[in-house]
This record gives sequence, C-alpha cells and structure tokens, in this order.
Amino acid sequence: MAQNSKAHIGICGGYKAESSASKACDLGYGTVDVYHDATKLALDLHDGKIDAAVRGDTPSNDAMSAVRDVFGTSKVLRAAMMQPKDGRLFLLGPAGIDEGWTVPEKVQFAKLGADLFRKMGIEPVIGIMSGGRSSDLGRMPEIDQSIRNAEEAVRLAKLDGLNAVDMQILIEDAATTCDVIIAPDGISGNLIFRTLHFLGHGIAMGAPILNIDKVYIDTSRAKSDYVDAIALASALVGKNIYNKQ
Repeated sequence: MAQNSKAHIGICGGYKAESSASKACDLGYGTVDVYHDATKLALDLHDGKIDAAVRGDTPSNDAMSAVRDVFGTSKVLRAAMMQPKDGRLFLLGPAGIDEGWTVPEKVQFAKLGADLFRKMGIEPVIGIMSGGRSSDLGRMPEIDQSIRNAEEAVRLAKLDGLNAVDMQILIEDAATTCDVIIAPDGISGNLIFRTLHFLGHGIAMGAPILNIDKVYIDTSRAKSDYVDAIALASALVGKNIYNKQ
C-alpha cells in the first residue's frame, strides 16, 4: 500500500532519520522531509503541511509532549503494528508505559484499534489480556485486580459491539487469533513489544497514535532505521485511515 505513494511525510531526528528518509524515498513511499524540532513536526502535521509524521529517534518525552500540546490531548494512546517472526500481523497496545492501566483506557484502546482495522476492511478480534489465568484468582491482590479489570473491559467492549475476548495471560494464543491485543498495562505492553522485536526478531513497523485525527507513527530510538515506520505512515495516508482537516 505504501509504494507509489504521493504522501508527504515528516520524520524527526538525526542521522538515522535522514538515512531512513532517503531509503524510503527511493522505495517510493512518498516525499519525506527531515525535521530537527519535534514541535515543528507536530505543528506541520496539525496544520496539514504534511500528511503524516514519524517520530524517528527524537526523545519520546519531547515528541509526545509536542503532540499533546499541539493536538490538545492530555495523553497519547499508542499501539504498535507487530509481526512476530513467521507469525501474523497484529496491533499491540499499549505501547507507552503510562498507558492502558485503567478499564476505561483498555476499552478506549479496543474501540480505537477496532476503528483502524474496520477502515482497512477488517472486522477485528480484540484480545484483552490480564496478569494471570482466571484460575489464579486469590494468589495475589494485584493479580486479582488485573484479572477483574480485563473481564470488565471485555464486558464493556462487547456492549459497544466489539468482538472482544478475554485472553488472560496467554500471549501465545492471542498472537495467533487476535487482530488487536491489549496488554495488561503499559509496562507489560512495552516489554512484549521489546521482546518480540529486539529478542525475537519480529517486525515492528511503528506505533500509530490512535487518539488524534492525523497519522503520527511513534518509533523506538533503539531501532536501526525507520523505513518500515515511514511505509506504515504512507500506507495509512493512502487508505485514508484518518480524517484530514
């Protein structure tokens, strides 16, 4: 979907961002401009001067603070497009360590993830995870709360018409059956992401910010390049996933 794109994309950072921009242009993923100011990147995205933005290797605090300020949101909700080695593609959230800790945020992730897939013509299965199996109730108060939170999030998501499933702690099953996987909390979501990508050699294309109306792909500074993230941004622009102002 990204090839032969006419998307105008901005990426922020230094050498890795510049190298990735050059490669992405050569591959036909659109026109890619390199920014060195996270606030300028967010402003140009908000004002429609670019079609999509990629964080690149700029510090997370700088990039996400700029997005929050420019788009007027108190918190960004990010989910990573992942594909384990020899596995299937899915959206994994939350990607930020401070995200997805409450039942309302879990349900919001479910709704926003479902919206993204539905706009791509897919009716998704939403897997909501917890810190244990249902049979683990009583082992520890924190585990009990995690299990009950997941059960409640599934119940509420179903009331909203979503195909939500309680996957408990079984990430291995969720990865083979779910299109959207919601980790128990932001820390475990980030750990799943890092384990799959940096240790398991899975593909991590980037993490779209789900709760703004523009295409902004968050990335990890630890990645060697951001060509996949630029491709994802280009593809989402091409599919008109987000409404343009």
